[in-house]
Amino acid sequence: MSDGSDIQAALAEWTGRRTVPNVFIGGKNVGGCDSVLEKHQTGQLVPLLTEAGSIEVKASGL
Repeated sequence: MSDGSDIQAALAEWTGRRTVPNVFIGGKNVGGCDSVLEKHQTGQLVPLLTEAGSIEVKASGL
């Protein structure tokens, strides 16, 4: 049974980060929890998710 060190080593090689969560959007690493939260707070998260085809933003009609 693995202790996860092989996964952490692969993450470090691919992203420079060993910690989880290690979030990918559209195949691109966007960082961990703090980075995703910061992107949400600054309005950068929805465009990333939209461009990746993960969500569809509809006009509110206001």
